Amino acid sequence: MNRLEAVLQNSVYPGRGIILGTTSDETSMVIAYFITGRSDNSRNRVLELDNKAVRTKAFDESKLIDPSLIIYYPVRICGNIYIITNGDQTDTICQYIREGHSFENALRTRTYEPDTPLFTPRISGIMDLADGSYHLAILKNEQDECLRFFYEYPAKKGIARYISTYIGDELSPEPFIGEPYLVSVEDNIDDMTSLIWNNLDERFRVSLFVRYIDCSTKEITTRIINKNLSEQ
Repeated sequence: MNRLEAVLQNSVYPGRGIILGTTSDETSMVIAYFITGRSDNSRNRVLELDNKAVRTKAFDESKLIDPSLIIYYPVRICGNIYIITNGDQTDTICQYIREGHSFENALRTRTYEPDTPLFTPRISGIMDLADGSYHLAILKNEQDECLRFFYEYPAKKGIARYISTYIGDELSPEPFIGEPYLVSVEDNIDDMTSLIWNNLDERFRVSLFVRYIDCSTKEITTRIINKNLSEQ
């Protein structure tokens, strides 16, 4: 078990990150997604609710350079399944699930992002509201080939998994390596939101979405922090 704050502090520039799990009191399923950015275009974003889904939006439309890799729905709900990703593969996964196909099959049709020379990995997750189980995946470049890694986890109290696009610092970000980290989560959504936001490097943090879903009633509680809006 890793302390989430330590994991976040140890990666100065994680890019985008996904956290999925269950609180220790077993009352809530936990979903979190954050954005950090280095370029002005990447930092020119906010997260906003679209019904129960979440989309990215340019904070200043006049400064938007290339929307293709920064404007997307990181969170969609498809029936009983929550989908969380760092790109437009959200829509691919949702389409495949609606057609009766799997998360893995959907991602076999996608690759890493075409942003040479970084070739940013695509990270994705789904959570089943029926039992709190979840899957995570990362698609990344290795010698011009797309390697796809898939992970599947049952719900366990007080346990979550964390994956990000990068590890390392802002000057030499490297693709996330190995299995998603096993991390602890907070029982209270405000404590969880503060823990994540306060342990992201303030130079690069852009936006954070956290949602707790009651295991019994499926009632949702949501928190969103946008650096651009908070600094107005």
